[in-house]
Amino acid sequence: MVRFFFRPLGYFLVVSVVLISIAALVGYSQHASVNLGDAPLAYKVGGEGPYVFFEKDAVSVSYIRGTRDDGFFVEKQIYNSHQAIDAQVYFPLDDSHFDVQIKPLSPVPESLYETDAPILAISDLEGNYRTFRDFLIAHHVITEDLRWQFGEGHLVLVGDMVDRGFSTTQLLWLIYKLEQEAEHAGGKVHFIVGNHEIKNMQGNVKSAANKYIPIAGFLGKASSDLLGKDAYLGRWLATKNTIERINGHLFVHGGIHPELVEQKLTLEKINTLNRQYYRRMYYPGLADEKTSLVLSTQNGPAWYRGYFKGEVDETAFSNTLAFYQATSMTVGHTIQFKVSSHFNNRLFAIDVKHPNDYRTSIPFKRSEGLLINGDSYYRLLDDGEKIPL
Repeated sequence: MVRFFFRPLGYFLVVSVVLISIAALVGYSQHASVNLGDAPLAYKVGGEGPYVFFEKDAVSVSYIRGTRDDGFFVEKQIYNSHQAIDAQVYFPLDDSHFDVQIKPLSPVPESLYETDAPILAISDLEGNYRTFRDFLIAHHVITEDLRWQFGEGHLVLVGDMVDRGFSTTQLLWLIYKLEQEAEHAGGKVHFIVGNHEIKNMQGNVKSAANKYIPIAGFLGKASSDLLGKDAYLGRWLATKNTIERINGHLFVHGGIHPELVEQKLTLEKINTLNRQYYRRMYYPGLADEKTSLVLSTQNGPAWYRGYFKGEVDETAFSNTLAFYQATSMTVGHTIQFKVSSHFNNRLFAIDVKHPNDYRTSIPFKRSEGLLINGDSYYRLLDDGEKIPL
């Protein structure tokens, strides 16, 4: 009787272990992870801000003050839209803050840049401020007190800075702050728009952390308004490009479909067409053939994944680089186990699973980025290590 009972139990345990092992291997190959819960501070809204909106000829600057126990209130001030405004950004996880000066919006950036300065690129931070901050400190882009120290260097953010994480507001204001400091030092921060920035500008915020629903409600807004057409950060994002060439290197969130080359679409044209539709939800038939190719949620530059699906061979990729007079291309969007190079060190894929500010996961995550210095390429780790590619 005992033997009759334990034999099927043994079979069951063996089969279970095999199935669990297969599931774990499949999950790992698809970059799945197990989340171990969010830190309570992820949902803290007291101190959130500034939330800046255009109101006719003025600008309103709001902060959420108070606590759940004592009650919340909105501290709001109105300013002239042409004046510089001193503001402070609070990060609850380590009870820190930084100052930022909000100025009239800058014009649309150029699509082409030519200098001899180094380039550091990172992508897909997805609303994780601490991860971004600590990575930049480790690689001496900023100081411990968050001041630019990369000189004339180029910091390139290859899309998807927003959504998912609980620190989107802090992350965007840090980028904005560093833009100003980099310009003053002769350097440059490049914010390449990804598909999630486009989603937010079009009002699709279903991937945003649910923390931003009550925050918007406190402000008398919908969560889609936080990066909407009347939001300062929303208008700031709408000035950004979807593709740029910097020192001979292309940077684009998804990739460049070969048909963009066949249609002879220049970088300036791609950026102009995308920008015209940042506030309009794309659907087939919305625009003419060339514009639809640029806007496509499958083949557009902010969305394309064909390099990692075997859709582009080395000849087609070489033709793309030749048309845009580029040495290499760097993309995010398609998740990688590590920063990797393809097509003989001419395509760099830099979207990795960054650590979440408020969430611990298994397997543990580490940030990575890419450094281009002259003809040399390096995989950057979050402890400051540089590995030649």
